[in-house]
Amino acid sequence: MPSVTSTSFDSERVVADLRTLAERTGGEAGSRRLCWTPEWVEARNLLREHLATLPVDVDVDEAGNLWAYLRGESPDLLVVGSHLDSVPKGGWLDGALGVMSGLELLRSLASSGRPPISVALVDWADEEGARFSRSLFGSAAVAGTVDVEILRGLSDKEGNRLVDILPQHGVDIDRLDGARTRLENVKAYVEVHIEQGPVLESMGRGICTVTGTKGIERERLIFRGQAAHAGTMPMPMRRDSFRAASRFALAAAEIGDRHDGVTTVGAVACKPGVVTAVAGETMITLDMRHIDAGELAAMLDECRSAAAEAAAAEGCTVEWEHIFRIPPMPFHPRLLDAARESVREVEGHDIELPSGALHDASEMARHVPTVMIFSSSTNGLSHTAEEDTPHEHLVMAADAFHRTCQRTIELVRAGELG
Repeated sequence: MPSVTSTSFDSERVVADLRTLAERTGGEAGSRRLCWTPEWVEARNLLREHLATLPVDVDVDEAGNLWAYLRGESPDLLVVGSHLDSVPKGGWLDGALGVMSGLELLRSLASSGRPPISVALVDWADEEGARFSRSLFGSAAVAGTVDVEILRGLSDKEGNRLVDILPQHGVDIDRLDGARTRLENVKAYVEVHIEQGPVLESMGRGICTVTGTKGIERERLIFRGQAAHAGTMPMPMRRDSFRAASRFALAAAEIGDRHDGVTTVGAVACKPGVVTAVAGETMITLDMRHIDAGELAAMLDECRSAAAEAAAAEGCTVEWEHIFRIPPMPFHPRLLDAARESVREVEGHDIELPSGALHDASEMARHVPTVMIFSSSTNGLSHTAEEDTPHEHLVMAADAFHRTCQRTIELVRAGELG
């Protein structure tokens, strides 16, 4: 691919916009952009202020995603973006880097006249799922992977129902399918994001190409034994559900390590849950991730066997409840080439990584050619107020994103992404 010159695209302005967003919707305790809250609306208002200075058409779809369209000579569409919403007390870069880089792309293209193809910036609604536990809400609606009946049962920790909150933001749960029309004419999707992990920093690198997002299997396991008095039930005679869950947690960790994947027991709840009683019931959550679908399936099978063995060893039973599943999403070969060349131009290397975290790109990759660029994350931290990235790495990431988008525009114009 030919080299690309970054014309009017200003990577420093991307960082300045990010800092302005952080000042208006954050503080020492972290970002306050929880979706479907006034603080999230304020973040979007700031984005709208920027967009008001550009020749773009702005609207919101049936799932609450905000779109800004820069019309080109062709209706063929490149979509860029990410999300402004955050977890409570989250970081200043997660998602926002992609939105502000996309904003700068629109500025750059608009300053040069009408682009050869159309370009849209999207701020996806509720990527985090932090309030109602349904990640990738907006992009999943566009991709057609939302189960509306599951959504009807979701509530936040205060007991507010999702179906009651959404109408306050113009979203009707029974009209989500209308968002799928946004895929019309879309030929490619490009996103830039912080890594949210420690790998790039450990390599002494600032950016890289992302090869795809790992598949996820997420389950809830309920081990059942027999509650008993902690002082009077002898150890050999106990049916301790927590001991069974603990056996399984250790086995699951070994399974993840052996398959070069990751397995996480992230939540544990015991009943009756008092210090003087053996746990008669223990609920745990299991999250498994791998970039290879076959390896992920093998991890799940082995975890099922390990859970049964752990339960039997402690005289317990185990029940599985499915929570969430998404297959590995490898990114498009031609766009990977475009991203690799861009990273090579900016930082001079060919390092690439899969993403262990989900992104809206995961949903878009189901239907259209997709690729991502990563920047490093300081100490590998994200979803916390300590989240950060060196200034120069943010600048490089925005630059590589812009170059990748320019190459993508050329590929779309030449009809090579069909």
